[in-house]
Amino acid sequence: MSTILTASEVHKQYTEVVSAFRKLIPDPSLRMVFSYQVDGYIRQYVLGVWQADNASAITPRHVEFYNAIYSAGSPAPSALYWEVASGVANFDLFQPPAFFEDLRRYDRMKGTSLARRFADQLTLLLLLFAAVDGVVSESEAGFVNSCNDVLLELCDKDGLRADRPAIRADQFAAPKPGQSAAPAAKTEAAPAPKEEKVPEEPEPTLDELLAQLDGLCGLDKVKKDVKSLINLVKVRELREEAGLPVPPMSLHLVFMGNPGTGKTTVARLLAKIYHAVGVLSKGQLVEVDRSGLVAGFVGQTALKTQEAVQKAIGGVLFIDEAYALVNADSPNDFGHEAIEVVLKNMEDHRKDLIVIVAGYTDQMERFIHANPGLESRFNKYFFFEDYDGKQLMEIFRSMCKNNGYTLSEEGEKFMEKDLQELYEERDENFGNARDVRNLFEQAVASQADRVARLEAPTKEQLMELLPEDLEEAAQ
Repeated sequence: MSTILTASEVHKQYTEVVSAFRKLIPDPSLRMVFSYQVDGYIRQYVLGVWQADNASAITPRHVEFYNAIYSAGSPAPSALYWEVASGVANFDLFQPPAFFEDLRRYDRMKGTSLARRFADQLTLLLLLFAAVDGVVSESEAGFVNSCNDVLLELCDKDGLRADRPAIRADQFAAPKPGQSAAPAAKTEAAPAPKEEKVPEEPEPTLDELLAQLDGLCGLDKVKKDVKSLINLVKVRELREEAGLPVPPMSLHLVFMGNPGTGKTTVARLLAKIYHAVGVLSKGQLVEVDRSGLVAGFVGQTALKTQEAVQKAIGGVLFIDEAYALVNADSPNDFGHEAIEVVLKNMEDHRKDLIVIVAGYTDQMERFIHANPGLESRFNKYFFFEDYDGKQLMEIFRSMCKNNGYTLSEEGEKFMEKDLQELYEERDENFGNARDVRNLFEQAVASQADRVARLEAPTKEQLMELLPEDLEEAAQ
């Protein structure tokens, strides 16, 4: 049975969400700006949430929750009842935080998705405080969605594409005691426009999928492990057809390695391969992380996780940075609830659901050993090694070729040297192929600035990346 959180528990949830997002910000100066500003903005937005619910119903509990909004290393507020009640009554319009523009600028430069990730985290945080009375009302959910819409519209204007569906607050809303459930929104009831049927592309064969796997740069050990796994499945099916006993086998996997080593790409191929050999009925990949499974308050994590699992049935549920679901300091953390829901579904849908968990090597080992259910279901490990200098160069050449760019002879030599140094000097922030992609995008931007100054550039000039373009990108 669900219980209402205390103010101290809310504070703990708040600091964990803020700390987790802060760690996602690679740039130190941007991280500092976020840390300095975030508490003040969240306090303002929480006042708006409570105004949307019932501005005249502020209780001492609201004050306790308000004073719980401070991140690690920041001073705790000591607002009084009249300050909170007045703030709720006087809240005007939602304004995006100042640092949100910085997040979008960084996303445009680096190809990251910090701004959209923050929009998701803001939704979860506001829902946490909406549940001060134990339930998220429809009016509160509407306000939270409107805040999210403002942020996502700014992302859309900046051309920042979404890599996953946004979290919507209304899926967590419930009518208050004595209220009847609101009718479905008219937009949902309106008939959908007829779409022209597009002929479905034929599904790739197993040989075609294996060719795609072989075409990936590096990953020799992973490729060998995948093929061995396929052989195991094939022989298992042949034994079943021959009426021979088949020992139990888990096809769930642990992917261990640093960012940018191809874990998601291999998972997507594996989903299709599992479908091609008859293990899965659909072969889709559903990618989530902690924010896609865990809600910020009691009683909703199970629903959110179950929704993600439902989308994955017939295919693969890929949980990136899965170790974030385990908080050793808090056995009551909602991440444990998400794990239990996933484990139950792995049992209930064991014939049509594969789960792949991924993350840094040492942290994934601790994650698996944190729960006996995880240890028993995940016994196959794929290790993704860092790309070396030659492989990074191969990836860069591939990006050039696929996007219609060429490297001058001097540019080729410069990139070989630069990427070798990048590999040799790598640290815990080394992003492998992600770093290469960032370098390529910055080089393309530098080349565009240079070529735009030419009066009538030739096709060759439009395509060629010179050392000066690459040097500027590498700085």
